[in-house]
Amino acid sequence: MDRRAFLRCACFASLGWGALSDRPPNIIFIMADDLGYGELGCYGQTKIETPHVDRLAKEGMRFTQYYAGSAVCAPSRCVLMTGQHGGHAFVRNNLRANVEEMEFPGQHPIPSESLTVAEILKERGYATGCFGKWGLGRVGSSGDPLKQGFDRFFGYNCQGHAHNLYPKYLVSDTKNVSLEGNTRGVTGKKYAPALIADQALSFLRQHKDEPFFLYYATVLPHLALQAPDEEIAYYKGRWEETPYHGKSYQPHPTPKACYAAMITFLDKQVGRILAALEELGLERDTVVLFTSDNGTTHLKEQVDYDFFDSVKGLRGLKGSLYEGGIRVPMVVRWPGRVSPDSVTDHLSSHYDVLATLSEITGSKVSKKTDGISFLSALEGRKRGKRHEFLLWDFPGYGGQIAVRMGRWKGIKTGLHKEPDASFQLYDLKKDPFEERDLASEKPKICEQIEEILARERTVPVTEKFRFGRYAE
Repeated sequence: MDRRAFLRCACFASLGWGALSDRPPNIIFIMADDLGYGELGCYGQTKIETPHVDRLAKEGMRFTQYYAGSAVCAPSRCVLMTGQHGGHAFVRNNLRANVEEMEFPGQHPIPSESLTVAEILKERGYATGCFGKWGLGRVGSSGDPLKQGFDRFFGYNCQGHAHNLYPKYLVSDTKNVSLEGNTRGVTGKKYAPALIADQALSFLRQHKDEPFFLYYATVLPHLALQAPDEEIAYYKGRWEETPYHGKSYQPHPTPKACYAAMITFLDKQVGRILAALEELGLERDTVVLFTSDNGTTHLKEQVDYDFFDSVKGLRGLKGSLYEGGIRVPMVVRWPGRVSPDSVTDHLSSHYDVLATLSEITGSKVSKKTDGISFLSALEGRKRGKRHEFLLWDFPGYGGQIAVRMGRWKGIKTGLHKEPDASFQLYDLKKDPFEERDLASEKPKICEQIEEILARERTVPVTEKFRFGRYAE
């Protein structure tokens, strides 16, 4: 055991965790990118193979009422990392940082005073690593992952950089690592998702003797449509294809086969992680969580979401606060604590993760957050605090806000053009596809939702568009 590992063990012993064998659990949090609610076998997918995530569900718990923090990448990740809902979160849209001399300046960084999941776990002695897409601040900014609680980072700091899977370089901590043979073209010699997974596994092995938090924020299956030829070959020829000739992203002759291959490739990396845990004897000592940052992309020429039944009939896609844009998979495996092959309709969101991991690890949160731990749901306990509401504030795609209050979902859209737009109201228990607007029939429920927004929604510092009423 090296000196660093010894100090971590000493820290946990002082906190009452005792010997290394009694250490708190390792945490592996896997975040897919633009993966839809119905794009896994365990959620009903029939065309794309995901045996390893399906295994996680078989050996753990599958959530059916779990929500992303927002409808696009950066705000959803901000909600996840900081435990604040959309009405309080610092980042609420995909805003590019204003650094003209940089090709990929990253998104508007979260401030230095932000409290993140990684900071909480690092304070408790965890080794912390982030691998994949960060999207909350470039290297050297206040939002740099190494300034927000992570010991190790490898991947893309900037979301725009992540729009190509054969990039010229990736970021390792604070340095750019050149990828020889890559030109940021349609293909290349080094597939970034494979390199990122390799680094995540290296981190896992390096810290096998101490508690670790591995945040594997894979860039799959976010566009562009790019995957190794041998992966695409597995699906090629199965379905009739319409080539994508390239507008917003790289062209591809067989978009369906490539998209399926990207998801299956992601699943294989999950399999590698599970195999490593088994090899190292860490299965029972590790909580594995798998989810997505938002729903399936709306760019149908590249991803035929109807063909794949990507959101299982839910209304909306990425960029929308209707269910298809924000309801996402959540699968959790924790042998001995979470019953195998279990399903829960517990209402929860990304901003509950900070509270949940804090409770699991015995950590104390020094700042006010909005999340509620879902550990009681994981352990099958009926008692436990529940959300009065879930809230989203998303200035993108025309301006949208939404609140879920029990069975009721209120949503406003097009707020840039009509700041005082009325609520649409849906009874998700009877109408999960949000087809019948009941706002005119249930004015008192709309009033209750308005009261929640007036109380909970603060002025977003980073947004140039401000709409509706905010709490001061």
